[in-house]
Amino acid sequence: MTTTTTTGFISKITVFLEMIKFSHTVFALPFALTGALLAARGLPGGLQIVWICLAMVGARTAAMGLNRLIDAEIDARNPRTAGRAIPAGLIGKGVTLAFICASVALLLVSASKLNPLCLKLAPLALFFLILYSYCKRFTALAHVVLGICLAAAPIGAWIAIRGTIDPPALLLGGIVLFWVAGFDILYALQDLEFDRTAGLHSIPVALGVSGSLWTARLFHLAMLALLAALWMLMQLGGFFLAGIVVVVAMLAYEHWLLRTGDLARLDAAFFNMNGYISVAILLFTALDVLVR
Repeated sequence: MTTTTTTGFISKITVFLEMIKFSHTVFALPFALTGALLAARGLPGGLQIVWICLAMVGARTAAMGLNRLIDAEIDARNPRTAGRAIPAGLIGKGVTLAFICASVALLLVSASKLNPLCLKLAPLALFFLILYSYCKRFTALAHVVLGICLAAAPIGAWIAIRGTIDPPALLLGGIVLFWVAGFDILYALQDLEFDRTAGLHSIPVALGVSGSLWTARLFHLAMLALLAALWMLMQLGGFFLAGIVVVVAMLAYEHWLLRTGDLARLDAAFFNMNGYISVAILLFTALDVLVR
C-alpha cells in the first residue's frame, strides 16, 4: 500500500469516526461496564471486559453508520445536518457501508467470544439498530426505540458475564431506555420546524416544546425510580445511593438549563451532562462493588 493510499484510508477513517460521533460512545459504554461489574459482583475477567468493549463499539459504530447512511437524503435537506460527511460529499455511501459491515463483523465476533446467548441475541440487537433509523418516518416513538438500542449495552454485558437474562439486567436496561429517550427528546427539539415541514415524526412534533420538556422530565423520573429499584433489588450500599443523588442533581441541572425551551445551552445539557451521568453511575457502582 503506497503512502498516498494509506493517507487516504486513514483520512476516510477519520471522517467516518467524526461522522458517527465516535466520542459519544461515552454515553453507553460506561453502562455496559456497569452491567458487567454488577453481574460479576466484582471485577470480571480481563478478556471478558475486552470483548464486551469491542462488542459495544461494534454495535454503536454500526448503528450510527446505518443512521447516517439511511438518513443521507434527509440530512441533505436539513440545514443543521447538511454539512455531515455523506451529504457534503466527504465520504461515499459505499465506503460507509464497508465500515458498517466491518462494525457488524466486530460485534458478531465479539459476541461469539463471550457466550452462545450473546451471539444468538446479536441479530435482535441489529434489528433494532436498523429499525431506529426508519422510525421517524412513521412514528413519534423513535426516541424510545433509540433507548431500546442503547439498553442492549448493560443487558448484553450482564448476559456476557452470567449467560442469563435476570431481573437486575432488565432494570439496567430500563434505566438506560428512559435516560436515552429523555435526552433524545431534548436533542430533537432543535429539528422541530424542519421535521414538521418534512413530514417526519417525533415527540417534539407531536407535543410541541412544552410537552416535550415535560415528557423528557417524566422519562428521567422513571430512570431515577428504576435506579432506586436496582439499589434495593441488588442490596447495594451507600456508594451507589450517593451515585443516585449525584445523578438527580445532574439531571435537575440539565432540565434547568432548558427550562424555557431555549436551545442555546443544548450542548451543555445534552453532551456534557449526559456524559457525566453515565460515567458517574459507573464510578459509584465500581466503588460500591469493589470497595464496599
